[in-house]
Amino acid sequence: MLTMEDCIALSDLTEDEIEAIAEHEHLPMMAAVEMGWYLVQTKEGEKRIKRMIADDIAHAQERGDHQHAAKLKLVLKQFLEEHGDIDKS
Repeated sequence: MLTMEDCIALSDLTEDEIEAIAEHEHLPMMAAVEMGWYLVQTKEGEKRIKRMIADDIAHAQERGDHQHAAKLKLVLKQFLEEHGDIDKS
């Protein structure tokens, strides 16, 4: 049987990136893993994940949760380092 950690590892995304998708889409983690895996397969999907994380940052800032916004900025930085050529297609 696959664990949540196994599924995350197979998704080509980090747990923090999956959590950002779950937060943005109001999904349980397993559904966010599935959605993330699907999206990360294409450049357009990667762009959508980037927008989700950026939206999460903006929402955290709007509600004054600067600690969460800072964490999400690191998540976005890491995502762009791994998928940095997403704006070149």
